[in-house]
Amino acid sequence: MPRSREEARFRHPRHERRGEPRLPAVAATLVAIALYLFLPQRLLIAPRYVLPALECVLLVPLVAINPRRLTRQTRAFRVLSLMLVALIGASNLVALGILIHELVSAGVKDGQELLVASLQIWLTNIIVFGLAYWELDRGGPVSRTQVPRESLPLADFRFSQDENAGAVQEVSDGSSKAADWVPTLMDYLYVSVTNSTAFSPTDTMPLSSRAKFLMSVESVTALLTSLLVIARAVSILH
Repeated sequence: MPRSREEARFRHPRHERRGEPRLPAVAATLVAIALYLFLPQRLLIAPRYVLPALECVLLVPLVAINPRRLTRQTRAFRVLSLMLVALIGASNLVALGILIHELVSAGVKDGQELLVASLQIWLTNIIVFGLAYWELDRGGPVSRTQVPRESLPLADFRFSQDENAGAVQEVSDGSSKAADWVPTLMDYLYVSVTNSTAFSPTDTMPLSSRAKFLMSVESVTALLTSLLVIARAVSILH
């Protein structure tokens, strides 16, 4: 058996792991902040740098608590993490609402600017919902790797790896049961991408009411952006 397969089957229990790397989440958050920062001023509800500065202020202590890997968690850490995601998400939804109002208003001529803005909002939507799923599922990224599996909160999502234990060996070796697999940020961003493009779950199913609610909100906002905003902006260009 290849060495990678052996490692997949016999890796250490999750509570002995070093935790998920911090860098991907920081990078995704900064990209979302930057996308909002460069939106046209008329789509912003506050001066351009106010909300991005506040989001960076919330991000700093989160990085300080776990600068390299997510292994420590406090109640304040959880509150700050969820506040940061909620703030980015709320500001993006407000920007989408203003953008839709701008597009349906008479006399809009700068279609190229609004088209770019709609793409920025759509990309931010993918990132922020991916972060939301990542923060909420099974108690968050710290719990998923540091807490024994039998003590984890109920799952919000069912991944294909959770059902692969009975598949052929090269598939089952990487399953949750055989390899103690847990989802990372990339898995939740993938869920967000597929939900924003298919407007429905694909291979990962929502289990909890809050997961279904969040996926519904994401699907509706993505549908509005794709069908109304982008279509209207393209028609303005002509």
